[in-house]
Amino acid sequence: MDLIERLITADGEARVAVEDPVYPGVRNVFGRGRARLLGVPTAEDGMDLNVLENILDRQRPKLLVVTPSFQNPTGGTLSEAARRSLVAMAQRAGTLIIENGIYADLRYSGTPLRPVRAFGRESVLQLGSFSKLAFPGLRVGWVIGPRPVIARLTQIRQWCDLHSDQLSQAVLLRFAQSGRLERHRKKMLKHGSRRLRAMLEACASHLPRGSRWTRPEGGMSLWVELAGAVDTALALEDAQRSGVSYLPGRAFAVDRPAANALRLSFASEPPARIEEGVRILGRVFREHAGRRLSPVAEAETAVV
Repeated sequence: MDLIERLITADGEARVAVEDPVYPGVRNVFGRGRARLLGVPTAEDGMDLNVLENILDRQRPKLLVVTPSFQNPTGGTLSEAARRSLVAMAQRAGTLIIENGIYADLRYSGTPLRPVRAFGRESVLQLGSFSKLAFPGLRVGWVIGPRPVIARLTQIRQWCDLHSDQLSQAVLLRFAQSGRLERHRKKMLKHGSRRLRAMLEACASHLPRGSRWTRPEGGMSLWVELAGAVDTALALEDAQRSGVSYLPGRAFAVDRPAANALRLSFASEPPARIEEGVRILGRVFREHAGRRLSPVAEAETAVV
């Protein structure tokens, strides 16, 4: 993402369409300099294509960044029909698509979908990583795309740090060749499925009445919108005192603050702790229901 940001802003300011809400790392890397972010509302079924089409037609962004499978933070997934339409829209606007595919392999149920790049190889840069499937500390990823773009990214990479980390790649290669990566993948999917199911059941049992949440078929997180005037940024301190943490909706905002929303991650906790954590959050949110939203919290920056 950093290399791509350097590429598109090399000649001056660039418009970049991103999901809203979006993972803070994506927002920050493109929002730090000469890129102007255009937020596209995103929900359980991915980007709102009607809004996206309007932005592409009117704003002509240079770049569109999309996480089509199990988006962070919503867990949303674009259907294959939506992926095809998204590519067609971007091609008409002359917009390069960045397909962030780092969660696609974490599917616990349902039918695997073809990547966005399958519908437009010359207009899509596809990003992948082993950091979600293998080990978070093993930062080995890749990008696939048109040769001229890859050549420019390679040149920019050499300006940054001369060379990739070959040791990490060698470790991962040996791990894969031994068959242990595939065994680890199956273990990840088994435990991920149990944790997701526990999270969904806990939300149904403990969150305040009227709350809504996404129901992903994979990934590492889901998105919750609480009923009533609950400011999740203010409630976080009480939750942390009770031993539970989450990220408020404001941490992921581009244009829409989503003060009553939050991301719940289920990737690292066993089902029993997930159930207990959501039970505590339900109590905290009920205690905060109806409190006045803080005007100061709107400008706060979350540390991720």
